[in-house]
Amino acid sequence: MPESLRWTPGFTLDLAAVLAPLRRGRGDPCLRRDEAGRTWLTANTPAGNATLMLCALADGDVDARAWGPGADLLRSGVPALLGAHDDDTGFVAHHEAVARARHGRPGLRIGATGRVWDVLVPSVLEQKVTGYEAHRSWRELCRRFGEPAPGPAPEGMRVPPTPLAIRSIVDWDWHAAGVDLTRRRTLIAAARVAPRLERAVELRGAEGRRLLRHVPGIGVWTAAEIAQRAWGDPDAVSFGDFHIPAVVGHALLGHPLDDAGLAEVLAPYAPHRQRAVRYLEASGFSRPRFGPRHPIRDYRTL
Repeated sequence: MPESLRWTPGFTLDLAAVLAPLRRGRGDPCLRRDEAGRTWLTANTPAGNATLMLCALADGDVDARAWGPGADLLRSGVPALLGAHDDDTGFVAHHEAVARARHGRPGLRIGATGRVWDVLVPSVLEQKVTGYEAHRSWRELCRRFGEPAPGPAPEGMRVPPTPLAIRSIVDWDWHAAGVDLTRRRTLIAAARVAPRLERAVELRGAEGRRLLRHVPGIGVWTAAEIAQRAWGDPDAVSFGDFHIPAVVGHALLGHPLDDAGLAEVLAPYAPHRQRAVRYLEASGFSRPRFGPRHPIRDYRTL
């Protein structure tokens, strides 16, 4: 049996809500919840790959166990992963919808993986395509180029592809995974400088996001998506997102917004703009369903 960590949060913890941003679709091979209520996730660390199992206990503690060469690092990062370092000092709910969402989600915190690469790959895959397309590509890349999850993880779980694995993928395999030329170029460019990108976690905030944007193909949206997960950036709003301006606009004003309108309505929440968005998203609020949907494309047939 691996060495286990029994961690006492010291605050109300909604384990599922904190980990939700790390899950890339229902079939994500890198994050699963089993029938016993345990959450399993895989990761690459400086010491090697690893599998982490998390279980919320009846007394509020969390049981954490890990397997693989990077087990110690993954296990030691559990408090940060579950939001122990998240600080909402100064956050004020300027809108009734945000206040209600916050009241209804007292256990919602912003967690941090402490690593850039594993969240960078799926974030790039989600650029300018539907979630269905991006999640399909993520599953395929993990299945074909990620290692099997160490330890007794649920069947089919994989570790995200490493930078070396991403650089080894040939054009036909990118095509088979449904990844177009623009996104594959971004991933390859990021893989070439992956160790340097990890410094963004130390820089944090706007400076960390600027470092990520040095990679061709990583813009404001992608940098924000990475920052939210890698260091739990509470102010990194995903400007350029197809859904968020509409969700926030309808929740707070009763009508959709563009990016300029989103920036204006969220300005009073700085430096917690993303926290306000998270509360609205976690509360289950969604924009009204009308208008045409984006077509689902299958690049493998092109």
